[in-house]
Amino acid sequence: MKPLLERLQPMDGASWAWLDRRLDAAIPFQWHHHPEFELTLTLNSRGQRFIGDHIGGYDDGDLVLVGPNLPHTWASREKLDGAAPHVALVMWFHPDWAAALTGVLSELQAVSALLTRARRGLRFSAPAADAIRPAIEDMFHRPPPERLLGLLQVLLQLSADAEAEPLASPGAVQPPASPGRGRIDRTLDHIHRHYAEGVSIAELADIAALSPSGLHRLFRRHTRQTVTEYVMRLRIGEACALLADSALPIAHIACTVGYVSLANFNRQFKAVKQMTPGSYRRRFRSQQ
Repeated sequence: MKPLLERLQPMDGASWAWLDRRLDAAIPFQWHHHPEFELTLTLNSRGQRFIGDHIGGYDDGDLVLVGPNLPHTWASREKLDGAAPHVALVMWFHPDWAAALTGVLSELQAVSALLTRARRGLRFSAPAADAIRPAIEDMFHRPPPERLLGLLQVLLQLSADAEAEPLASPGAVQPPASPGRGRIDRTLDHIHRHYAEGVSIAELADIAALSPSGLHRLFRRHTRQTVTEYVMRLRIGEACALLADSALPIAHIACTVGYVSLANFNRQFKAVKQMTPGSYRRRFRSQQ
């Protein structure tokens, strides 16, 4: 299944769209993309975030800006307050809308630079997210004109966050009409759902309706990686989330993300993160 192309429609009297999403049971995995930028503040929820080829853990107050046509989803694991719902405050605006504003208003050049950086997805630092959270929550209770001014203020403030972290790799950013987009979307969706179990080239080639050699060429053209490299990145990303969010033994985490050999897991983790899994866990806990 390819990521759903979501079609968004602003309310009457508004030039951009927003949603106060509240879910009691869970935030479901819904792999999708759309031509708009998306700014999402997630509250009272903990789980996994998928942005392009990125996978990582999120917690209460997670704030991310997703670029146009970059497939993404959140999938919750638990709520912090079991009596309250998962909350996602979502803001969507079209690149043309942003270009029209930043192209004529010199005061918004920092926002233009921010949106360029966001093509790969940006996770804002905890201090920046904490500082802007009250303004975002308040903005959802304002009438459309004040809400517009609030969004511009939020974007301006976030443009000063030097610690914002890009999420997806450069190869994950593709134009929506690029050749083979449907094939690669189906392939990536299957990999994201089954990477821990293991995926074969023959299986992926069948999903993409290509020969194995055709799949390799398509995959490298769109991701600048081999299938093996891509799967490794997803597994290590999931391992990072488990190392940070749980007390599971490292051997158990290695098995959970798809590694039969602990030695191979340790070697690949160090190659990607430049440190051992144990060092990563200790560093994360010391930062917390």
